[in-house]
Order: sequence, then structure tokens, then C-alpha cells
Amino acid sequence: MAELLRSLRDSHLVARFQRRCGLFPAPDDGPRENGAGLAEDAAQTPGVGSLPAVNRKGGGGPANGLRRAAAPQAYIQKYIVKNYFYYYLFRFSAALGQEVFFITFLPFAHWNIDPYLSRRLVIIWVLVMYIGQMTKGILKWPRPFSPPVVKLEKRVIAEYGMPSTHAMAATAISFSLLISTKDRYEYPFALGLAMAVVFSTLVCLSRLYTGMHTVLDVVGGVLMTALIIAITYPAWTLIDHLDSASPLFPVCIIVVPFILCYNYPVSDYYSPTRADTTTVLAAGAGATLGFWINHFFQLVSEPTDSLPVVQNIPPLTTGMFALCLSKFTVGIVLILLVRQLVQKLSLQVLYSWFNVVVRNKEARRRLEIEVPYKFVTYTSVGICATTFVPMLHRFLGLL
Repeated sequence: MAELLRSLRDSHLVARFQRRCGLFPAPDDGPRENGAGLAEDAAQTPGVGSLPAVNRKGGGGPANGLRRAAAPQAYIQKYIVKNYFYYYLFRFSAALGQEVFFITFLPFAHWNIDPYLSRRLVIIWVLVMYIGQMTKGILKWPRPFSPPVVKLEKRVIAEYGMPSTHAMAATAISFSLLISTKDRYEYPFALGLAMAVVFSTLVCLSRLYTGMHTVLDVVGGVLMTALIIAITYPAWTLIDHLDSASPLFPVCIIVVPFILCYNYPVSDYYSPTRADTTTVLAAGAGATLGFWINHFFQLVSEPTDSLPVVQNIPPLTTGMFALCLSKFTVGIVLILLVRQLVQKLSLQVLYSWFNVVVRNKEARRRLEIEVPYKFVTYTSVGICATTFVPMLHRFLGLL
């Protein structure tokens, strides 16, 4: 078993997959930029690889909550693509596992498909992502080494690898959606299962193709998600009644996630992991608070307790498509405006409170600034998506 685990963590296994899919490193032309000689230290430094890392601590010292270790550096590595079908397929599939996809897909599901489903998906997504990000910070396993792996992404190069949160999120969303709809809508279950398998498989394979995870990272992420779903499934019905919880529920749904973000595991160097975790928890807290507000103030009509199976899913007509597109466009525009406004105001308040120069972007990485401004911003986004956007839809007659 130990030998199997070591083989699944081998970076050369990822490199062989990339070569079979037509992705090859280009020959070195000369001295490397931004990291000459770093390849010799690849075995000791997690994440050393293909693209220039930009995560550096500024301001003359480490940000609060960070240790005095150098963040992973990387040199600019050119690569050769011999199979553009796999290249574009896996780059697109990798985007399906990004937070930006879920932060647009989940509101779309709430506005245009079924608020009942979006409520479940939001809670499961937040739970899975938080456990995955926390596990990364605790295990601190490095990403595949480069060389031999070609790395196509640079933003998360400073993060640890195990487990793959892309794989966890894709598996959680696809199979939670399948489980939640099988008794609510009438459709061929085999078709739904196939779509869930294809979606999660493409995202998982994309993490190998982009060189960001080992096979063990991906497999571990999928197995962790399966375990989380199996353990939490009996309690899923409680999610459907969170909006009718006691008046103290809003306090808990804000305070608990904020404390979890503020007490995130300390990293050896700065990485976007804490910020991403705060974004996910805050968006989930805001959305859940929005569900509670809708119920408490009776802003939306609630479905009956007995949820009948939808016998005939209406066909997608031109009018329905135009309506969905209009609701999505209006919603996204309002969300972006709220995000920009709240982020700017929260940063100004925090900069003033901690006597920080406004133009010092490195200050955003400080624990006492990064967590509050991210949390306030994306909590507002979650509330806006679940409460104010539907109200705007009704005002505009987009029903």
C-alpha cells in the first residue's frame, strides 16, 4: 500500500499523462528568468515550476499570520502543444472547477432553475471546500515538481496540493445535484449519472493536465468528497429548513464562519488559500442568511412540504432562454456592483483603522485586513444574490 501511494504521488506519472495528451516542455533556450537555478531545489520547494510566482510578502516583513519562509518561486517555462483538442478541452474543464464558475452557476440555479436545489448545493459546496482547504493547510503536501511536470497555472502555485479542491468541488456539485433531483424531477437517471461522471472526470483530469496535482491529490479529493456526502446525506433534509430557524440563526451563520476564517492554519509563506477559503465561507454565509431573510420577512412564496415530482420538464423555448438570460444578466450586474462598492468601502475603513497606506496592495495580505474585507464583501454578495436580485427581478417583471 505504501508503494502504491508513493507511485500515485510521483510527479513523473503526471508528466507521462501530459506527454500522452500532447503537452511537452520546450527545450531551454538559455538562462531562466525569475528563478535561474531553482530547478535544482525543486525537490525541496513545493510548487516550483513553470510560471513566474508573484506571491511575495511586502512591507518590510511578513504579513500577520505568516512565517518567515520564502514563497515558492518559479521560472518561465515554455511548452509545446501537439494536441490542441486535449489542450482546449482540459483548460476549459479546469475553468469548470474554479470558484468563479460556482459563484456564477449557483446564483444562476437559484434564479432560473430551483431555489430548493441551490440551497442544498451552496451548503454542500461550502462544507466540501472548507474541509478540503483546511486539509491542505494541515498536510502541507507539495504540488507536482517542475521539471518534469509542465505547469499551466500560476495563481495557485504557492498552495499545497493534497487534496485537489477542484476535484472535490466538481464531484460534490455534480453528485449532490444528481441526488437532490432524482426524487424531484423526472428524467432518465442513467443520463444524469453519466453527466455527473463526465463532468467530475473532466475536471479531475484537467488538474493532471495543467500539472497542478498528482494522481493521489485527485483521487484523495474524490474519496474525501464521497465520504462527506455519505456522512452528511441523512442531514440534508435539515438544510431545507434552515431558513425557518430561530432569530438567533443569522448571528451564528455570520460569527461561526468568520471565526473559522480568522483561525485558519498558519502557512509557511503567503498563498491565496486563506483568501479563497474566506471567499467561499462568506459567500455561503451570505446566501444562507439571504434564505433566512426571505423566509422571515416572507419575501418569497415557499413551496409546500410535500415536493411533487415534476412530470414534464418544460422545453427550452426562445422566450424561456431570453428570460433566463435577462435574469442572469441583471443579477450578475447587480452582484458585481455590490461587490465593487462593498470591497472599496471595507478596504477604506480597514486601511484607516490600521493606519495603512491606501495604495499599499501588499497590505491586503495582512490577516487583520484580508479576512474582514473578503468576508464582508462576499457575505454582501451572497445576500444580494439570494434576496435583492430576486426582488429586482419581480420589480422588473422578470418572472
